[in-house]
Amino acid sequence: MPAIDIRNLSFTHPAGKRPALDSLSLTIEPGRFTAVIGANNAGKTTLCHALSGVIPHLFPGTFEGRVRICGNDIAETPISKLALSVAFVMQNPESQLSGIRFTVRDEIAFGLENQGVDRPEMLRRVDRALESTGLADLADRSPHHLSGGQLQKVALAAAIAVDTPVLILDEPTTFLDPASATEIFAILRRLKQNGKTIVVAEQRLDSVALHADRVLGLHQGRLALDGPPEEVLVSPALREIGLDWTRFTRIAALARDKGLWQKDAPLPATLEGTLNGLAKN
Repeated sequence: MPAIDIRNLSFTHPAGKRPALDSLSLTIEPGRFTAVIGANNAGKTTLCHALSGVIPHLFPGTFEGRVRICGNDIAETPISKLALSVAFVMQNPESQLSGIRFTVRDEIAFGLENQGVDRPEMLRRVDRALESTGLADLADRSPHHLSGGQLQKVALAAAIAVDTPVLILDEPTTFLDPASATEIFAILRRLKQNGKTIVVAEQRLDSVALHADRVLGLHQGRLALDGPPEEVLVSPALREIGLDWTRFTRIAALARDKGLWQKDAPLPATLEGTLNGLAKN
């Protein structure tokens, strides 16, 4: 059974002049790391909201089609039950803080308390989430005294603690410096290796190239690109949907134009691929 199954999904916001998502169909198998890319207003955030159940349960609008998460139809399943299958990390970590917990440990435990998880299991999950995100030394700190990168780790740790099979993240590195963004992607990679299904909307294509198994390119709510990063991120069609190649692809293309690239070799999307291509000349 697919972890995510979308059939003819369309959604139009109340004030929208066109659908934010338009006749979208795709499946994602369990344990895959899928990146969603696209220019502003391509539909990335709307898709994340639909996959998490925020749409149609909390946001008004015209919803058509079907979305199933771990076999659960999101339109027919209460969001409290969906929360057992899918966790959602938003772009701004401060918007996910409860505001009523005074330590990182208690903030991470908040969702588990709402689900009625018994205390021994709760403590075990919180400790595991703290360890996996590198927050163990900050467990007794106030969330309100943390940096943006640390706060995003707290939001991610809270999602990890709930221990859902599917994790959806909407541009989680937008407000982070490169070092913090690298740490977030390293955590996601480890989660994927442990069997989690990861879907992340992301603008940092360098990170997408390194970590994703599959890349979905959205354009005006439609699926314009779909494939492995080494194909999607070097495709000329990437520029047609308002994005640019990674810097490593641009360097390789320039080297190719100047005759410094191996003949007929594909363009790479990563630093390693570019160095390998240049080293052959």
